Amino acid sequence: MNELSSKKCIPCSIGAEPLTKDEIIQFHKSLDKEWKVIDYQRLERSYKFKNFKEALDFTNQVGELAEKEGHHPDIYLSWGKVLVKLWTHKINGLHENDFILAAKIDELTKA
Repeated sequence: MNELSSKKCIPCSIGAEPLTKDEIIQFHKSLDKEWKVIDYQRLERSYKFKNFKEALDFTNQVGELAEKEGHHPDIYLSWGKVLVKLWTHKINGLHENDFILAAKIDELTKA
């Protein structure tokens, strides 16, 4: 478990400042190398599975985790693949919560 995955997502309010590029770079170092930072606006990661059922099961686990954390990613499910996109819609950018949830999603794959 890394430091980020031990934290809890805390709701932010409209008008909160998105992370700076330097902050994003630092938080990104704490994630699995498969997470990509897109335009310093969002995080993306693709997960591969043996079949649709495994991908669906993972999607459901991510959904349950998102509900528990109160922070909801965009999830794209296809045969043997799940794409997760994270950003904080209220601030139209990245927040620490996005990195926390990314770290927690990675923990699901290690269970």
